[in-house]
Amino acid sequence: MATEFQERHSGTGRLLLRRVLQLVTAAALAVSAAVHADLAPGYDAIGAHLTQGTLFRLEAAVAALAALLVLVAGHRRSVWVFAALVAASALGVLLLYRYVDVGALGPVPNMYEPAWFPKKTTTAIAEAVATVTAIAGFLTARRPH
Repeated sequence: MATEFQERHSGTGRLLLRRVLQLVTAAALAVSAAVHADLAPGYDAIGAHLTQGTLFRLEAAVAALAALLVLVAGHRRSVWVFAALVAASALGVLLLYRYVDVGALGPVPNMYEPAWFPKKTTTAIAEAVATVTAIAGFLTARRPH
């Protein structure tokens, strides 16, 4: 009897945890998407064929897709991997170009910007949160049988 009760409530707790992780991860990815989309027009002049504005729009679209997938298919471990990769790569690129003048890399323009400003800080925090919660979501998602 106690075992059945524990199993039922641990399943409820696991589901609640997954829902919280889904909501927090999706919200953080949505913040990243919104900030990138909002900033994109201001970066359209940086770069020749491939502009930083275009890259920001692409990041916004991928982050929005990851947020949507986390909400609708958060039971799948692959979705959590995708969300973690999207968030971690965005944060990594932001930090790289904040602290290192990499220069242009092929078609990718030089995006070095050695300053913090509110929207940049907001998206960095959101991407860090999304990375951590997506990893937690992956670790708590059931393995396929």
